[in-house]
Amino acid sequence: MDKLALILVIIGALNWGLVGIFQFDLVAWIFGGSAAMISRIIYTLVALAGVWAISLLFRDTAAADSRE
Repeated sequence: MDKLALILVIIGALNWGLVGIFQFDLVAWIFGGSAAMISRIIYTLVALAGVWAISLLFRDTAAADSRE
């Protein structure tokens, strides 16, 4: 789940970078506009992945590494 969340966060970051630098929304372009249902689903999944990624900041990675 962590890797999937990280991938979605990276996609979101790259998309926001494109918006900020070139005023180009890649997700909207691929899926038919920012109001298209699939675009809204992608935006929601990226947002949920961002919320999940917040939990990564507070995990004790030393304890997780020792269990492996």
